[in-house]
Amino acid sequence: MSKTLQAIRGMNDLLPANVAAWQFVESSFRLLMKQYAYTEIRMPIVEKTELFKRSIGEVTDIVEKEMYTFDDRNGDSLTLRPEGTASCVRACLQNGLLHNQQQRLWYMGPMFRHERPQKGRYRQFHQMGVETFGMPGPEIDAELIAMTARFWKIIGIEKDVHLEINSLGTSESRAAYKLLLVEYLTKYKTSLDDDSLRRLKTNPLRVLDSKNPDLKEIIAGAPKLLDHLDDESSSYFNALCTNLDILKIKFTVNTSLVRGLDYYSQTVFEWVTDSLGAQGTVCAGGRYDGLVEQLGGKVATAIGFAMGIERLVLMVEQSSITFDENKPDIYVIIAGKDTEQYAFPLIENIRDYVSTVSILANCDGGSFKSQMKKADKSGAEYAIIIGEDEAAEKNICLKHLRNNEPQKKMNFDALLKVIGNK
Repeated sequence: MSKTLQAIRGMNDLLPANVAAWQFVESSFRLLMKQYAYTEIRMPIVEKTELFKRSIGEVTDIVEKEMYTFDDRNGDSLTLRPEGTASCVRACLQNGLLHNQQQRLWYMGPMFRHERPQKGRYRQFHQMGVETFGMPGPEIDAELIAMTARFWKIIGIEKDVHLEINSLGTSESRAAYKLLLVEYLTKYKTSLDDDSLRRLKTNPLRVLDSKNPDLKEIIAGAPKLLDHLDDESSSYFNALCTNLDILKIKFTVNTSLVRGLDYYSQTVFEWVTDSLGAQGTVCAGGRYDGLVEQLGGKVATAIGFAMGIERLVLMVEQSSITFDENKPDIYVIIAGKDTEQYAFPLIENIRDYVSTVSILANCDGGSFKSQMKKADKSGAEYAIIIGEDEAAEKNICLKHLRNNEPQKKMNFDALLKVIGNK
């Protein structure tokens, strides 16, 4: 006997019982994007591997260990996208959206990384992201942070997250800082773990991002990038902090908050939580003014963020928010001989006139009693009963399933008045 087929580890089914929380988070994000007049962009799930090697970097964990990469029939190396920013930049360059233009874009969809699955981290995961282009000042940085702060309020988790920010300065000031950092960390080489030793050679800033508690004191004593910014970067960061104060958005300056790739500059920020265990980051963003040029375009300023939907859903489910259950408003009971000829066109007419009402029609026969049990179990507020008498008289019986009101016989127009006021 063959084994029952299973989903790939770390790639999970989203079952009907869990959909309501997802729909709540996704629809809330769409509402947020409309409030800020951002426009949606949709990119392919599969891209050429070169895109991510050029953007993320060949010596990163993502490219070396985590990407789902394969050769197609033409011999091209393709990759399931591990993140959205590179795909968005590629789409903008390919379709001429950046030259002398400003763009405020958002996207939503699945991403893929071959990691060890754990709570809030999966091999197929879903992100919502925003990318903006052509705005060089700290005002757009503040807008994105204000946008995310508003989103937490919309989905009811504002008390469970807090904002951390930092500045990476310009590439020139960061390069000078790296020399100081490497010199400092080299003194503690014998105390660094293997991951940090590797990063010391390839990506020293990422050592500051280590989650190893044994390195906490070493990292705390490291030179601070904020102390080595050029004047322009200091002014930029101070302006951002002032804007956040004006907006009454609380934040913490985290000098260990970094990005390891050279195209990042100036602002980096993260919203973090203590409610998800080890997976504490729910939203990460930053300015990446060098990426467009790195992918073959002309220099263009850019900043964006991404947030994991799975982690947000976990937080929302832990909150006191209740969701609209996926249940019908009306259950239609169809009983008796040849009643379908009247019932089915009637149901479609109701949907034509009252498009906001959800109607579940009984489609597998059964006695009146068994259909009433199904109607009650469905959670519907009303039952429409269509038997032989109703079909002959061209009307229906309407029964309220959640209180003791008597059922009423009525015609189509009267029915529309009742359910149209829901």
